[in-house]
Amino acid sequence: MSLIIPSNSVVSGGYNVDNSCMFNYADGAYLNRTLGTPTNNIRWTWSTWIKRSKITGSQQRIFFAVNGAGNYTTIQFDDEQYLVWFNENGGTDMQLKTSRQFKDTNAWMNLVFVYDSANATEADRQIIYVNGVRETSFEINNPAGSSVTTAINQAVVHNIASGPGAANFYGGYMSEVVFTDGQALAVTDVGEFDEDSGIWKPKDVSGLTFGSNGFYLDFEDSANLGNDANGGTDFTEVNLAATDQATDTCTNNFATMNSLDNYYQSATFTDGNNTMLTDGSATAFSTSTIMPSIGKWYAECKIISGTSTTNVGITGTMATAASQILESRADGYAYTSQGEFGNNGTAGGYGSSYANGNIVGVAMDLDNNKLYFSKNGVFQDSGNPSAGSGGKTITAAASTTMGQYSFSAGDTNSSTRTFSWNFGSPYFAISSGNADADGFGNFEYAVPTGYFALCTKNLAEYG
Repeated sequence: MSLIIPSNSVVSGGYNVDNSCMFNYADGAYLNRTLGTPTNNIRWTWSTWIKRSKITGSQQRIFFAVNGAGNYTTIQFDDEQYLVWFNENGGTDMQLKTSRQFKDTNAWMNLVFVYDSANATEADRQIIYVNGVRETSFEINNPAGSSVTTAINQAVVHNIASGPGAANFYGGYMSEVVFTDGQALAVTDVGEFDEDSGIWKPKDVSGLTFGSNGFYLDFEDSANLGNDANGGTDFTEVNLAATDQATDTCTNNFATMNSLDNYYQSATFTDGNNTMLTDGSATAFSTSTIMPSIGKWYAECKIISGTSTTNVGITGTMATAASQILESRADGYAYTSQGEFGNNGTAGGYGSSYANGNIVGVAMDLDNNKLYFSKNGVFQDSGNPSAGSGGKTITAAASTTMGQYSFSAGDTNSSTRTFSWNFGSPYFAISSGNADADGFGNFEYAVPTGYFALCTKNLAEYG
């Protein structure tokens, strides 16, 4: 199955998606809107592009509607991460539950749900596509009856990213959310396979026939993330802010922190996996989702709380014990909150100490095996990454445990610390706004010359 922009892949161009919406489950963020009288209440299509960030805990409902007691429709990931499409109307009218789980937090994927209960072929009354390919293997396969209505596409409240009563929140990103009333779309109406890479990628959907209840959410207005770009009634935003607009999209996948690399760390990841809270009982470090082996890359890490014993840096390995500290590894390099540079169990004087509210910049040069750190835009230890002067020498990526480097952070004293990373699609507010030379990313401080945001479009050219 072809993925949407996995962390190490790119597509050859075409339609570009500029923005997504980041739904933070910890905030209880979602959208809702009461639809009107449908064009055709037994035929509709819903498509969304998602990048998950939370995969633990209870079910996460990504599209939900209820029409009175005992009549509801939900599209969700259940508590075991299977994809479920369920409709109940006084009894279970229809349920599809995939045979496979969906646990990837590194890549974007496209989900398309086509409902056409007037179709003479029972198996074609409800179809699920994942990245352009029809799902055919189900743990539960209970198809809809003929001409059965669902709560979705009725004149009732519809929730995106939550269930009834503001519960069962979805955690992750969404882009290009499309609903067509009265249209059983072909999957090729919303996407196509890239001719070079074979990756499923989006198409311009603005010309589709949406019907009376149809809508198109492109998330291009940070002041109105519920805006219906098709011209219909906007969705109401609940617990969403302008900072929940992201440039991490299904056509340009940005790095985040890797919530799957969390066995020893037991960290808590929120804000689309950009914010991490250390466990307090472990010192193991966390890693980023994208791990380059060549190129020059820049990221920023804002210290939110618990500064006193923190490490921000890079690593060529993953943690192998709860007590492991980033700077203790031979291929782990850290700028500590005490103003020291640490590597291989040794730390020494380097620069200024940093505190809560400060932003640590990390410039990683994997072409020349050099590493630079800044505090609030000022590079330490007389380093100048733009000129290639100074900086700390690091082991070549090919000689590290993983053969590549990730950005990393952790604690040295088994205490709770909170970091908010910015790989170019930040969660925290940016006051100045600086992109790299190719126009990607949004950073607080100027990106050093020759360095780039860690995203798939830059990887295509420099990675």
